[in-house]
Amino acid sequence: ASPERILVSIRNALSMGALKGEVDRLKKHATGRASFADMVGDSPAMTMVKRMGERAAKSSIPILITGESGVGKEVIARAVHGSSDRAGKPFIAVNCGALPENLVESILFGHEKGSFTGATDKHLGKFQEANGGTLFLDEVGELPLDMQVKLLRALQESEIDPVGSKRSIKVDVRIVSATNRDPAQAVKDGLFREDLFYRLNVFPIEAPSLRTRREDIPALVDHFIRRFNVEEGKSVVAASAETLAFLTAYDWPGNVRQLENAVYRAIVLADAPYLQPFDFPAISGVAAPPPEAFEAVASQRPAILPTAEELVAEMPADAPVRILDHRGHLRTLEEIERDLIALAIEIYAGHMSEVARRLGIGRSTLYRKVREQGLEDNIKGASETDGATAAA
Repeated sequence: ASPERILVSIRNALSMGALKGEVDRLKKHATGRASFADMVGDSPAMTMVKRMGERAAKSSIPILITGESGVGKEVIARAVHGSSDRAGKPFIAVNCGALPENLVESILFGHEKGSFTGATDKHLGKFQEANGGTLFLDEVGELPLDMQVKLLRALQESEIDPVGSKRSIKVDVRIVSATNRDPAQAVKDGLFREDLFYRLNVFPIEAPSLRTRREDIPALVDHFIRRFNVEEGKSVVAASAETLAFLTAYDWPGNVRQLENAVYRAIVLADAPYLQPFDFPAISGVAAPPPEAFEAVASQRPAILPTAEELVAEMPADAPVRILDHRGHLRTLEEIERDLIALAIEIYAGHMSEVARRLGIGRSTLYRKVREQGLEDNIKGASETDGATAAA
């Protein structure tokens, strides 16, 4: 096979791998089976969130997630649901701050036909939609005080009173709520009922801001690139080292949501294989180069990475990482990736920061792949060999 044909096969394999990953993510999202293992980030702050969330998920204890806007409170709530015995049952999310005040009661608890002007049909409401599963009340502190009273009763009695109904209805719902306010201060200010606060805040989880877990930013960027490549039909390889450096240094007042939107915009506009600072003009302050300079930028690759054509053309038959099997067929992407990571760990003596840098991926992504490929012993072996060499 020619180097060109092998290169096309490798690109197709990479695209299929990314597509499969995105399909799996969407399936888990749609069926309520996303777990804490699917959350991106291995920083100490995120590790604590995962550990606490997994413990709380095993019971039906009410959880209150606090944190700034855009930190991913709903992602945590979905992971709680997917890690509980309610996984696969309904997960219903309600943004309490976006509900029209005159329809809050109807939307949450439902209504009977003809119970008020415009009620032309019976409506179940979010509590009944979530029956058997989890109800996520986002920005719960935005609920009007009279609705907070009715919510408290629903939680205490495990039953609701639809508007216009003559009898109460029993519901089996796990409550996870969230707020970007300081709930204790909201209670002091008279905006949040104290009894409801204590009912919801049995197990608090604080979602960290992105600027307090900067080490997760490379892994998040990698995750969003793979996702938006699939959605937009693009083939961006990664962010350049310079781009990752300024993205990691930025404060991200809008947190993960802002980073997600920034990468999305960059992917849509990018024509080069590596995202550059000018693909993030609002953050980097760097304008795109003029059209005549674009070709030089588009063909730019990190100096440590030769082209795929050069790799294939120069690779001997007994190369440590084989592209083809003994019959001349292309090996699977997973097999090639495993050999490449194992070789990099051996060459760089288990120094994972250097391995990640040379492979052009984030450290958390590298550790995830090491676990998936069962290469933990390679790290230990390489480190021991390196230590023995140093001692000698």
